[in-house]
Amino acid sequence: MRIALTDGFSSNSWEQSAWNSWNAVADQAVKDGVIKEQKIITGNDDPVQQITQLQNLVLEGFNAIAIDAASPTALNGGIKDACDAGIVVVVYDSLATEPCAIKLKVDYHDYGVQETEYLAKKLGGKGNILEIRGVAGSQVDIDISAGINDTLKKYPDLKKVGTVYGNWDGTITQKQVGTILPTLPQVDGVVGQGGDGFGAYQAFKAAGRQIPTIVMGNRQDELALWKEMKANGYETYSISSMPGMSTIAFWIAQQVLAGKKVPNTVNVPLLAIHDDTLDAWLAATAVGTAASPHYTKDDAVALMDASAAGKSGSDLPQPKVPQ
Repeated sequence: MRIALTDGFSSNSWEQSAWNSWNAVADQAVKDGVIKEQKIITGNDDPVQQITQLQNLVLEGFNAIAIDAASPTALNGGIKDACDAGIVVVVYDSLATEPCAIKLKVDYHDYGVQETEYLAKKLGGKGNILEIRGVAGSQVDIDISAGINDTLKKYPDLKKVGTVYGNWDGTITQKQVGTILPTLPQVDGVVGQGGDGFGAYQAFKAAGRQIPTIVMGNRQDELALWKEMKANGYETYSISSMPGMSTIAFWIAQQVLAGKKVPNTVNVPLLAIHDDTLDAWLAATAVGTAASPHYTKDDAVALMDASAAGKSGSDLPQPKVPQ
């Protein structure tokens, strides 16, 4: 039994956490004799490059392939070829639309809804909003942005005054926000997609602008910044998907190969961090990574079974706060 991962995105703190989690779990599975071999290949936000990676993994004879797709459609032909060759394909995080792949689904539209509703409540339904998007063309970016903008329609006095692409990266975000800030009026709130909160803060600080309410995205630098500012009365919260879902994808592939019946869609909850859980998650999140629980085989099976029973969202087994 040989299982591989192809991740179409470049290294940022979320992706690095996902790769670390995958390697830790997959390497242990090799040592324990659960599988024979594991392999991980990473990309550069380039669907064409990832198509080649996928084709190579098929030629190398892997029994199952997990995919974080750089495009919702570009990989579909390669995924169908893999399925036709008898290979188990599991897509997670940024999904591809090919029906034969098992989909590990996060409700990213709800991600955008939740963070926008938080700002609407905190700002009393009035104020100027800056949206920071992710990697253009990815399904994650499309869905989160749709959730944000669908929710803003409910609040006519919440005005979106600007949009930039931060690529889920603090350095890129800081540069892009810094470029647009001179053209913007006062900004009261910032909605993003994770990995952009710290960079946004640095841009506002460098411009001498008032720091707005920035919804954080569970990265260690964002959580540490929040804790520092919280001491002076700053209020926000943090939300993101969990990079540990790469290991759920691993266990789904392993379980299918072992003969378990798994639904075509397995739902995974979001991780929201509030004031009362900030310290615990920050303590458990290493520098340069993103907050995430560690998923065992039993944890993954529980999510598979819950999804088979039709559960989603808050009805799913929820992330456990670190002790």
